[in-house]
Amino acid sequence: MGLIGKLLTLVFGGGRNVVQETAEVFRENAEAGAQRAQDIQIAAMEGFQAEFLAGQRGMFDRVMDGINRLPRPAMALGCLCLFTAAMVDPVWFSERMAGMSLVPEPLWWLLGVVVSFYFGARHQAKGQEFQKQIAQSMVREPHVLQGIEGVRRIEDGDQNNPALADWLAQRRG
Repeated sequence: MGLIGKLLTLVFGGGRNVVQETAEVFRENAEAGAQRAQDIQIAAMEGFQAEFLAGQRGMFDRVMDGINRLPRPAMALGCLCLFTAAMVDPVWFSERMAGMSLVPEPLWWLLGVVVSFYFGARHQAKGQEFQKQIAQSMVREPHVLQGIEGVRRIEDGDQNNPALADWLAQRRG
């Protein structure tokens, strides 16, 4: 091996690039930095996903969810039935409403509190479920962005397929 070959082996030998390694001491490799940032983001999102998916719902939870969905439709249908009853049998309706006027005021307040807490808790549970869905969407974001980037590269004609490049050039021109 000649002197130049030994000098090149010294600088670039052993499968290493000494110039690149020296430059990376002073300046971060942008590609490696971007990859590390993406890995950190994916790891964080997978952690969020694992946290939200850890509590898989059992049969009891699903049955209770079904029962929790009954009060709103029951109240809405009950109101519609009362309007119908008032038109069909006004005497029967008047007797029931007279009975309602005998309910003491503190009991009405208690009913208001129970209904308010029920719907407030339901609103909070739905909000947490929405946050869970957002976290799951964020986990998929890097993959979606890579797909969009690939489609844009193809659209801009920046691909390694000469046949596709010719076809795009003919289509545009």
